[in-house]
Amino acid sequence: MNEGDYENSSLVFSKFLTNEPNNIAAQKDFAYLCYLKRDFAKSIELCKKLLNDTAAGEETYQLLGLNYKSIALYKECNNLYKTALTKFPNSGVIYSEFADLNLIEKNTKDAIKNWEKGIEVDPNYANNYYNAALYYNNNNQLFWTVIYGEIFVNLESYTTRTAEIKETILDAYKKILYLGDAGKNTKNEFEKMALQTLGNSSTSLTAAELTAIRTKFILSWFYENKNEKFPFRLFDQQRYLVREGMFDAYNQWLFGVAINPSQYKTWAESHTTETTTFKQFQEGRIFKLIIGQYYKN
Repeated sequence: MNEGDYENSSLVFSKFLTNEPNNIAAQKDFAYLCYLKRDFAKSIELCKKLLNDTAAGEETYQLLGLNYKSIALYKECNNLYKTALTKFPNSGVIYSEFADLNLIEKNTKDAIKNWEKGIEVDPNYANNYYNAALYYNNNNQLFWTVIYGEIFVNLESYTTRTAEIKETILDAYKKILYLGDAGKNTKNEFEKMALQTLGNSSTSLTAAELTAIRTKFILSWFYENKNEKFPFRLFDQQRYLVREGMFDAYNQWLFGVAINPSQYKTWAESHTTETTTFKQFQEGRIFKLIIGQYYKN
């Protein structure tokens, strides 16, 4: 199935399920295979059968929803997700899929509500951050663009989407720092406090300049004990990187390629120890967020 040989895979699954008809894992995989083959009727039949079993998890609802969306059964899909959320109220996956349905129906207001709810209840599911960051960037809510964008690239660090969001974060930072809004137009206390601490800058932004600005922000945030009112895992991570001497390499990784790929390559080649140390740290740890540190309102 992974190699794209769907016909032989179907034969193997059929034989296997003849011998073990109650194997839930195989039934789930076979339902997914039918979806990949665009045999939506069969995949829907299998998914509905699985939903009658207590072992069915949120992934079965997700797959059934994908089938419904593929054949434009949007009403059925909407009802499905509502049912799924009564059983899995903390499922970031289902909220993400629900938001995708909202977009298909051109309902962006409900889409962002579902992405946000997914972030609130399941803060370690990356997809909601990705979509919310793009939404806020398109709607000129730059603070949440950089916050959700940076969380996303820490959760999903080496994909094409990572490169896309890095550029989005950089563009949003430029606007924030050049405009010098300092949170005047927001009623969100966390956002206002963070933007006031960040300040503004009229200099041409390089990765080194952003490192300096963001280092000053972190030092001020914790020195002034703002973390006590708004504890935030992302800022804790940044402070750790500052303390361990990796914040420069982190910011180069985050902004360097987006600003100037050749300059980043030159920097990395002349700072091999810092680059290697940070890469080993990044690849050797799992970035985890904490439920309850949700401040978007």
